[in-house]
Amino acid sequence: MYIPNHFEGNEPAGREIMQAHSWALLITPDGTGAPLATHLSLLWQDDGSQHGNLIGHMARANPHWKMFAGSVDSLALFWGPHAYVSPTWYAPGPKVPTWNYVTVHAYGRPQVIEDTPGALAVLAKLAALYEGATPQSWGLGSLPPGNAAVQVRGIVAFRLPLSRIETKLKLSQNRDLEDRQRVIAKLDASDGQDAQATAQWMKRVLP
Repeated sequence: MYIPNHFEGNEPAGREIMQAHSWALLITPDGTGAPLATHLSLLWQDDGSQHGNLIGHMARANPHWKMFAGSVDSLALFWGPHAYVSPTWYAPGPKVPTWNYVTVHAYGRPQVIEDTPGALAVLAKLAALYEGATPQSWGLGSLPPGNAAVQVRGIVAFRLPLSRIETKLKLSQNRDLEDRQRVIAKLDASDGQDAQATAQWMKRVLP
């Protein structure tokens, strides 16, 4: 990913983005220049390694997972908040539109989790993340006895040990303070949640 120095984010920010925006795009080269891409949920975990790992799963009928045995890294792409920025928001002068955003590219070689208990553990962690902890929360225990092991036959669970994380925070850092504050005010006043969240990120990187 192209990251000018003033837009480079650190790894803790990247981990925060991955955890808060876990709907990702996993891209794996097939060796012929035509990569496969799958939209899926990926959960970042601190496993004690330098960059941690991601876990997820996809349909067994999806041929994507069969490419995991290759010798080339896959890319997991995460989107955080993003918003259009109008040049009319800046101080007067010849300026052009742009887009502010935060994003993460995480690289590694996925490993298929072959055993049923391991695959069920991935499903349980993902369900716990999204369901939350309430009496009404769904979990694998909600299924009839033995049914979870049957259901897991239709998916392929995997872990992705991360070898590299790139974090880009494109938040008007290349503009002067007045322009940045003007953009923040406009985004804060927007009805859009992404715009408001982008404003919050912009406040975090103000000098």
